[in-house]
Amino acid sequence: VQLQASGGGLVQAGGSLRLSCAASGRTSSTYAMGWFRQAPGKEREFVAAISWSGGSTSYADSVKGRFTISRDNAKNTVYLQMNSLKSEDTAVYYCASGKTIVVVTTRASNWGHGTQVTVSS
Repeated sequence: VQLQASGGGLVQAGGSLRLSCAASGRTSSTYAMGWFRQAPGKEREFVAAISWSGGSTSYADSVKGRFTISRDNAKNTVYLQMNSLKSEDTAVYYCASGKTIVVVTTRASNWGHGTQVTVSS
């Protein structure tokens, strides 16, 4: 499965952005999806994940209540709605896939190219 993230950009603090991650290739099998981010000089960190059905989600404490992950399996796409953005949300955002949420959050091996999100204060 190939992943392509998009939707990043420059936004003022307090604003919103929606990221998309489109999957292509062997999408016939079920898979969980997740979002991670990496700020300059920092390690990549988990942001959110969602199961194949969408019935289970997981969020990092730093984004709970502000970010929402969702997916449209008919379009093979996962979304990350980011509201109330803060300067500390500035990072390159990556999407990843795995068999389950646990796999995605702990040992994802399939990654897409990142999309830059910059939040100005």
